[in-house]
Amino acid sequence: MSDIFGTPRPSRPPREGPDRRQRVIVPTLVTLALLLFLGSIFTSVWTDRLWFKSVGYSDVFRSVLFTRVSLFLVLGLLFGLFVVGNLFIAFRTRPDAAPMRRDDPAYRYRLALTPLLRPIAIGLGLVLSGFAGSVAAAHWDTYKMWRNSTPFGTKDPQFGKDVSYYVFEYPWWRFLTSYSFALIVITVLAVVFVNYVYGGIRIAGRGPKLTRAAQVHLSVLVGLAVLLKAVSYYLDRFGLMIGSGGLVDGVTYTDANARIPSKNILIGVAIVCALLFFAAIFIRSWALPAMGLGLLALSSILIGAIWPAVMQGFQVKPSEPDKEGPYIAKNIEATRKAYGVNDVKVESYSAKTSLTPAELASSAESRVSTRLLDPTLISDAFEQLQQVRGYYAVPPTLDVDRYKLGDEDQPQDTIIAAREINLSGLQSSQRNWANDHTVYTHGYGVIAARGNQRGPNGEPVFVARDIPPVGEIKTTTPPRIYFGEQSPSYSIVGRPKGQAPIEVDIPRGGASNDKSGEDNATQNTYDGKGGVPVGNLFNKALFAFKFAEPNIVLSNRVNSESKILYDREPRDRVKKVAPWLTVDGDTYPAVVDGRVVWVVDGYTTSNSYPYSYHRSLRDATADTLTDGQSQAALPTDQVNYLRNSVKAVVDAYDGSVKLYQWDTKDPVLKTWMKVFPNVVEPKAKISNALLEHLRYPVDLFKVQRDVLQRYHVTDAQTFYEDGERWKVPEDPTAPTGSNALQPPYYLSTARPGEDVPKFSVTSVYLPNSRQNLAAFVSVNSEATDTANYGKMQILQLPSETQISGPSQIANDFQTDKGVSQALLQYQQSKTATILYGNLLTLPVGNGLLYVQPVYIKRSAIEGSYPVLQFVIASFGKDVGFGQTLDEALRVALGLKAGSVPTDSPTTPKTGGDTPAAKTASALLDDATGYYEDAQAALKKGDLSTYQRRINQMADAIAAAQRAVSAENSAAKK
Repeated sequence: MSDIFGTPRPSRPPREGPDRRQRVIVPTLVTLALLLFLGSIFTSVWTDRLWFKSVGYSDVFRSVLFTRVSLFLVLGLLFGLFVVGNLFIAFRTRPDAAPMRRDDPAYRYRLALTPLLRPIAIGLGLVLSGFAGSVAAAHWDTYKMWRNSTPFGTKDPQFGKDVSYYVFEYPWWRFLTSYSFALIVITVLAVVFVNYVYGGIRIAGRGPKLTRAAQVHLSVLVGLAVLLKAVSYYLDRFGLMIGSGGLVDGVTYTDANARIPSKNILIGVAIVCALLFFAAIFIRSWALPAMGLGLLALSSILIGAIWPAVMQGFQVKPSEPDKEGPYIAKNIEATRKAYGVNDVKVESYSAKTSLTPAELASSAESRVSTRLLDPTLISDAFEQLQQVRGYYAVPPTLDVDRYKLGDEDQPQDTIIAAREINLSGLQSSQRNWANDHTVYTHGYGVIAARGNQRGPNGEPVFVARDIPPVGEIKTTTPPRIYFGEQSPSYSIVGRPKGQAPIEVDIPRGGASNDKSGEDNATQNTYDGKGGVPVGNLFNKALFAFKFAEPNIVLSNRVNSESKILYDREPRDRVKKVAPWLTVDGDTYPAVVDGRVVWVVDGYTTSNSYPYSYHRSLRDATADTLTDGQSQAALPTDQVNYLRNSVKAVVDAYDGSVKLYQWDTKDPVLKTWMKVFPNVVEPKAKISNALLEHLRYPVDLFKVQRDVLQRYHVTDAQTFYEDGERWKVPEDPTAPTGSNALQPPYYLSTARPGEDVPKFSVTSVYLPNSRQNLAAFVSVNSEATDTANYGKMQILQLPSETQISGPSQIANDFQTDKGVSQALLQYQQSKTATILYGNLLTLPVGNGLLYVQPVYIKRSAIEGSYPVLQFVIASFGKDVGFGQTLDEALRVALGLKAGSVPTDSPTTPKTGGDTPAAKTASALLDDATGYYEDAQAALKKGDLSTYQRRINQMADAIAAAQRAVSAENSAAKK
């Protein structure tokens, strides 16, 4: 070696010091980190490939992967190469000898960078390409929708463009513009830095001085940036069509008459400014481009901001209803169409508060098949009575379906749940890797009960029960639940031929339907087609890395016939094979053709429907069930278009996924069917057996219910005044202080104009500032009723009719003297808890009937569960209480058990007039007698007589109070 004067220096032996070790360790750690990162990517991609192959959706995997990789490479490399190429041009056109002082920061940068220019350029290009490519790959769905756009057949009223432009094309053009602008900005900054370091830009005197080459280079880049700004102004005009923040979403008066014209002007100014920058290539001065840039900035302030503000404040605000009226009307029309409620009409409903007993009884009997069992309260009863073993479980909130039971012609409301495996139910001594992932692998069968009946002690009346399953709902194939809402993260199944099965199946000692008298096998080996083969060493290693579990490689339970089951939750499986769908939060099991399946509703959405109102899916669907995590919450995505376009079915045994087209007119679904041909099967392939169990999805109903709070009004002037806004009531059964909204309820009821009860999803509205009822809303949910399925009916009550809302009715129920006296023994008891079930509202006899089940839970007994003990019913001001709905209605009508209602008007439930001539003392004696009779009736279980005597007691006490007042008045005289 030599010093700077060329004098050789004696060589020194290398030293093994900390610096040398650091130089070795750091690259090693970086290499290992890189290998770990690449290995995780490879593991994720390859295992996904195997998973998609196992469910038969390899085309989806290949299409998405190819698109993402293509966008990553094309746009990522374009980004990186463009920046590095411009840096190379800036370096090559640097001045040959740039005078620099040693104290100049640029001088130090040059000394540091010059020896490392090539690796820095390569590294910078790779980093930028990777980052930009990742951003581009994330927009694969936007690109696919643009390439496969399907017309809506509806033109926007401002520009006359088909709605498909906003939904499919505009998002892609907006992304490309933003992407390109970011590319130019980063390139300009990088080129400025290189020119500064190598003398192309010198900061001295009055300001920076640029070489001719640097000036030309930057002129071209800035000109491109300004040209992109012109494109952005062009797109901004269409962005106003889907914008929010004004009086209503979409274009308003100021947008149409100020902002859109200003954008047109700014487009011209930006183009002129860009041409001036390009002219600087030939003109040595930057004076004209600088003036153009200043003009653009001034124009954007004066024309783009001040002009619209002045128009809004001085022209629109003073006459806002008149100016904005046409735009409000467009918003109303577009919103109702985008959310699928454009055909919904509000019907006037008389809502009588009094009927003859015959009218009410006959109407209730013929029009209502009321579901009394509350799916949110009977989970414990299902588990305690039908759990069979501690490692089985049902969800905290069960599902409502309907089945034809026995010889009945009409389907009956049925509460149903899958009996799933629950590893947390195992004892701690049983918890180990082998048990968790190879032994306790699946649940068994469904549990179902009639929705409108109770057993002798208030327990559910089961129509599917036990292991092996028996009951009126038949399963013809082994109903093992390998895929469900509570399945373990993964299970490894399969055994070589000849080896004994190890999966727990039917619990030891379980009942058997085998007429030979032999018990069924207690263990089983999975033989379904689902699952990913994991028998070879390569796949073992991949999944051991994926799940961070070495036992997958080391255990001899993972053999040549093994399969690994994962991603087992039905919603997750549907979202994975159809990533373009938003999935409903309420997945439910059904027995179809003797096989247990999960039904999942899928939505196509957009946030780019012109003029339509934007709403957060999570906010619109939040209620008691989502707050309590009994139902999955939807994402916080802002949408302004929603369709239930797909019905998905996931087999509980083999995990197979079927997607069926449901909305045959939805352009968004048609677009995705072009992207992924043969993935969604035609609607005609839905079997009749499956059709019987499809229903109107709850989250779609909740979003529509949310939108119709305001958009039930179709007159622009009334909408602006906002005096007719409704609100969804809070759930009166929710914990105090939660403020959670009342969820919709599935039940069978005959709506006005219908004679036969139909399975429906229902809810109610209140006026915005009051607690009385404003309207009742229901949707026909029977998919077999093709002519009427999905038809929404809104019954609006007259404003002068004061019908109590849910909170008021709940208060009336809990303060009613008869109800309070009947429940007093439970309220005073420390060993029982009173639970009020879902408060159902039903249109009956041109009025509204409220029904609420009351459950009692013995809290001091281990393994206790709520039992349906009573039913409360109310029509008008009359409250009835009984052990059945029929009994509660009769009490409300003042009828004795077994009596036939007459056509006489409804009378006070006192059993006769209290003689006015009686003294206060005599009246109090009567009240005491009524109370004693009531207690005697209660002990006998005669709730009808009990309720009548309690009402008579209350009337007698009231009469006694009046008598005392009269006597006091007479004494004063």
